[in-house]
Amino acid sequence: MLSRTSRYALLATIVLAQHPNEWMTARDLALATAIPANYLTKILHTMARARVLRSQRGREGGFRLARPPERVRLAEIVSLFEEPHFLSYCLLGTETCPADRPCIAHDRWLAVVEAVARFLDETTLADIARATDGGPVGPLGVLVSGSGALERTVGGEQGVRDESFS
Repeated sequence: MLSRTSRYALLATIVLAQHPNEWMTARDLALATAIPANYLTKILHTMARARVLRSQRGREGGFRLARPPERVRLAEIVSLFEEPHFLSYCLLGTETCPADRPCIAHDRWLAVVEAVARFLDETTLADIARATDGGPVGPLGVLVSGSGALERTVGGEQGVRDESFS
């Protein structure tokens, strides 16, 4: 339902929400999310121009959220990368379903679309950046702060260090 770009933007901002007081480089975010670095850099700059992220140049620079994760709704991120009415497209391929002649899937699909729109509008980065047990959850496993480096548990196994993050 969401474009790849929107999904990548959400993954990157989730990682940033897990490290709200740190500047993270595009390279580190690309490694943490397995998103191609060049593609991710464009996404990050789009979010910085929209003031979802802050960016800072230099050795100690990178990207971070512009506001606390509790104040960044998923809809705000997704709207930067989707067409304005992306949720109004017909499941069966027509651009929209006219009210006087809806497609055969219209009523059931409308319930899904409304639920997705509500989820994006009501959910913040903080809501999804933490697991139910309070630990941070990332797209490739559990991300935790290590000794100055980002670590990832491999296959959900605690204590296994993925050297690609070093």
